Amino acid sequence: MARLFGTDGVRGLAGRDLTASLTLELSIAAARVLARAEGERRPLAVVGRDPRASGEFLEAAVVAGLASTGVDVVKVGVLPTPAVAYLTGALGADFGVMLSASHNPAPDNGIKFFARGGQKLEDALEEEIEGMLGVPSTPAVGDAVGRVTESHDGAERYTQHVLDSLPHALNGLKVVMDCAHGAASTVAPEALRRAGAEVIAIGDQPDGHNINQGCGSTSLAALQEAVRLHGADAGIANDGDADRCLAVDSEGNVVDGDQILAILATEAKDAGRLEKDTLVVTVMSNLGLKLAMAREGVTVVETAVGDRYVLEEMKRGGFGLGGEQSGHVILLDHATTGDGLLTGLHLLAAMAHRGQGLAELAKVMTRLPQVLINVPDVDRSRAAESEELAAAVREAEAELGETGRVLIRPSGTEPKVRVMVEAPELEQATAVAERLAGVVRTALG
Repeated sequence: MARLFGTDGVRGLAGRDLTASLTLELSIAAARVLARAEGERRPLAVVGRDPRASGEFLEAAVVAGLASTGVDVVKVGVLPTPAVAYLTGALGADFGVMLSASHNPAPDNGIKFFARGGQKLEDALEEEIEGMLGVPSTPAVGDAVGRVTESHDGAERYTQHVLDSLPHALNGLKVVMDCAHGAASTVAPEALRRAGAEVIAIGDQPDGHNINQGCGSTSLAALQEAVRLHGADAGIANDGDADRCLAVDSEGNVVDGDQILAILATEAKDAGRLEKDTLVVTVMSNLGLKLAMAREGVTVVETAVGDRYVLEEMKRGGFGLGGEQSGHVILLDHATTGDGLLTGLHLLAAMAHRGQGLAELAKVMTRLPQVLINVPDVDRSRAAESEELAAAVREAEAELGETGRVLIRPSGTEPKVRVMVEAPELEQATAVAERLAGVVRTALG
């Protein structure tokens, strides 16, 4: 049986894959695993969502499931995923629940759980929750039924929290903020204004159906146009649940997650705030980032793809900064998960502190051309044992030397193998990637 939890909770088409009944059952199962009554205090859960229309009925299912098991529920309404994680810790809750499909289109939705303190669940806890599905339980009755309240100060508490983390005000900066018609549509522009920036907000009119639609971190054209139109110093883009951040400079050029990490790492190191002078990234980060960090005296630790693996390594090694090329950036001193608003604020603070434009700051690293080819309909399970493929990879690595890189990565869910090649020139990267893709087809087909 396929595992229900993916890399970031349970996600699917709302009403078909993620139904009200499944959401109810998941909530009951999660309560049985994560709720811990202490003395006379009943278990407490924080529940938030993004503005998708389906979030309304799914939230009702979550609340019903939790309260029926004797868990008290605090509904915080439409807030970013990192805000729900923060409030879970700040309110001393046993766990938190966020309803969102992040950067997915509006018909999708998802449910993710946070443990005590706002921490993402480890695999073992997710497996335990799955194992509870369908297991009979005794519902709470009478005085044991959970109570449901609404919190109206969650947005303010979270906003003040991210503002308190800023080392420098944003006075003098003109910023376009693309909220993806998502969960940060209110809090993100407000936070930037209170930090001192002049703000032009776009993608800030969610109607339940337009989340991520032609806007946000997965569709930057509208932000690029707005930055040029308004003569802004920079543009910041979140995704639907605001756990990602990408940016554009004053000319509309994209500044991706790797470049943001490079800027934040050098800023923190220069200020003596980069724990162990180390940055944690995934194997998909551009080689240009690793070369730049070596030049700046920053050690780079690599993990498997997925922000949860970045976070695990950060906690294991006592590191404070990590993230992904996609814009998931974790500032562990201030957040327990990727936080797009927090990341954007700190990126802009670096601009204000140094008195430089984003394009100038981004020059700290040079992105090497990166070519990714997905090879479908092959036996991905044989990728690691194929001597023919291994020989081809060794030949390619010898050709590229220290200024290039090869990564062969089987898909975790589909019969395909991903071939990624980086090289100083796009033509060379393309040629090597196509050659390796051909070997994958013949060796694993």
